[in-house]
Amino acid sequence: MDLSIVVPLYNEEESLPELAEWIDRVCWGNKLSYELIFIDDGSTDLSWQVIEDLKAANPSITAVKFRRNYGKSAALNTGFAMAAGQVVITMDADLQDSPDEIPELYRKIVVEGYDLVSGWKKERHDPLSKTLPTKLFNSVTRSMSGIDNLHDFNCGLKAYRLDVVKSIEVYGEMHRYIPVIAKWAGFKKIGEQVVRHYPRKYGKTKFGMSRFINGFLDLISIFFVGKFSKRPMHFFGTMGALSFFAGFVITLWLLYQKLSAISSHTEYRDVTDQPLFYLALVAIVVGCQLFLTGFIAELVSRSSSERNNYQIERVI
Repeated sequence: MDLSIVVPLYNEEESLPELAEWIDRVCWGNKLSYELIFIDDGSTDLSWQVIEDLKAANPSITAVKFRRNYGKSAALNTGFAMAAGQVVITMDADLQDSPDEIPELYRKIVVEGYDLVSGWKKERHDPLSKTLPTKLFNSVTRSMSGIDNLHDFNCGLKAYRLDVVKSIEVYGEMHRYIPVIAKWAGFKKIGEQVVRHYPRKYGKTKFGMSRFINGFLDLISIFFVGKFSKRPMHFFGTMGALSFFAGFVITLWLLYQKLSAISSHTEYRDVTDQPLFYLALVAIVVGCQLFLTGFIAELVSRSSSERNNYQIERVI
C-alpha cells in the first residue's frame, strides 16, 4: 500500500463527504493505493453516521470512534498504530488542508528520502488571535529544537515514512511538536513544503486559548524527556550537586567568620542568627532531595502502560 491517510476529527459531519471524495479522486488520479483512517474523537454530531455511510461506499475507509473526546494527539497516536502504508499522511478534516498536496508530499518521502515533511501554511486564513501566538510558538520551538528549516510545526498536513510513526508516541498536546519528537527519536531528515490553506468552509474551530498554555508545557516536557529520559540522574544530580555545594560553601563561610572573630576576640553574631544560615540549610536540603529524586527517577520508567489507552466505542 502506498499511502495511509490519517484524519482526526471532532464534529465535522458537513465536511467529511467532500473530503473523502477529494482524497479518493487525488489518489486514484495519481495511481496511489491508499487507506483512509478516520479517528472520530468523541463527536456529538452525526459524524460517525456519515463515516459509516462513506465506509459502505468505499472499502478503503477505516474508522475508529472514541467514547469521549481525548484530543488530537490521542487520535493521531491511534491512527499511527493502525497505519500500514509506505507513507503516512495526516491532515485535518475541516477542508482547510488540501488533498491536492498529497502527491508531492508522497514524492518527497519516497523519491527525495525525507523522514518527515511538514506543511507550511505560508498564507493563512485564520484570525490574528490564532496566527500571532502560532508564530511565537514556532519561533521558540525552532530555537529550542535546532530544527531551523521549519516555519510551521503545528500544520496538520504532514507526511512520514512508516517507521517514523511506528517509532514515536504522541499524547497530551504534543501533536504540534511531532517534528521535535521525531528528531529526538533519531530521524534527522526533516523537510518542509509550502501548502495551500483554505478558509474554513463549515462549522468553527474546535481549539480554545488553553491550547497555548498546554502546548508550552508540553514543549518543556518534550525537551526534558528527549534529553534526560534515559539519564534523569544527570539532570537532578547536577541540580542537586549545585544546590548542595552552594549551601555547603555558605556554611563554611559562616563558620570561618565565627572562628575568625573568636580568635581575634572581636564581637560576632551567632551563626543561627544570620539569614545566610537558613539559606544554606535550605540549599543543602533541596540538594539532597534532588539527589533522591534522581535516584528514584533512574528506577522508575517514565512511560505508564496506561498513558495511551483510550476507550474505543466502535471500529469499522
